[in-house]
Amino acid sequence: QVQLAESGGGLVQAGESLRLSCAASGDTTCLSVMGWYRQAPGQERELVATITRGGRTTYAGTVEGRFSISRDNAKNMVHLQMNSLKPDDTAIYLCKVVQGGCTVEQRVLEVWGQGTLVTVSS
Repeated sequence: QVQLAESGGGLVQAGESLRLSCAASGDTTCLSVMGWYRQAPGQERELVATITRGGRTTYAGTVEGRFSISRDNAKNMVHLQMNSLKPDDTAIYLCKVVQGGCTVEQRVLEVWGQGTLVTVSS
């Protein structure tokens, strides 16, 4: 089973940029969709961006044009480049990967990282 570890969060001012990284370790076989979610205090967790193994991406409307998701299959990593950050981007950002399904006998699992905190000041 794969384990995920996020990094790159921190405190920045509005308009600045951050690059988040998520490293997969352990059993890294059969990783399909990878993505980033975020959760602000008192708010529900929301999807930020996803990327398939082949590179197809989706974005939440609130981050489209500002954020860019990418992955390096050889390194088993996924990144989130966040530009033009706004105070309402402040949240814990969590990495998620779907693992399994490469064969009919494999279980399909969703695996989550612990999250990294992004704080954007005005």
